[in-house]
Amino acid sequence: MSAELRIEPATVDDVPLILRFIKELADYEQLAHACVATEDDLRAQLFGANPIAHTVIAYAGDEPAGFALYFFNFSTFLARPGLYLEDLYVKPAQRKRGIGRALLAYLARVASERECGRMEWSVLNWNEPALRVYRGIGAQSMDDWTVMRLTGPALSALAATAPAAPRSSAR
Repeated sequence: MSAELRIEPATVDDVPLILRFIKELADYEQLAHACVATEDDLRAQLFGANPIAHTVIAYAGDEPAGFALYFFNFSTFLARPGLYLEDLYVKPAQRKRGIGRALLAYLARVASERECGRMEWSVLNWNEPALRVYRGIGAQSMDDWTVMRLTGPALSALAATAPAAPRSSAR
């Protein structure tokens, strides 16, 4: 990794770049059909009144080389926050230069500063290059856990069965 690598928090002006990276990642993961994100969606969710996630951009010199998008969750067992890495992507021409590892190290520092009890992410089973990087930094697979997901009609159907929400909320 060269000394000209820097990692900076994204700004609202980076939304087109973030979306481009997300689409490139979706192509790489063979999931382009599932990528429906828009600039407006990202602007609202990442930089709106209640930002839900955070993004950092890695630069090799002046060229954007990759990004990471993360958010905080909570571990009841640890009674501490956790950092969940949703996406990490490095452009193909910039790979094998330590940029992915630098992004992970940056997020590990964020997690440490926020006193997180853990940092977690998912990786596709076939993505051996990423798995090698993750194993190389000491990450362990959670083989005894299965990721579960509700989306679309199933999510809507379950939501429709929820008890009515109270009219005034103390949130």
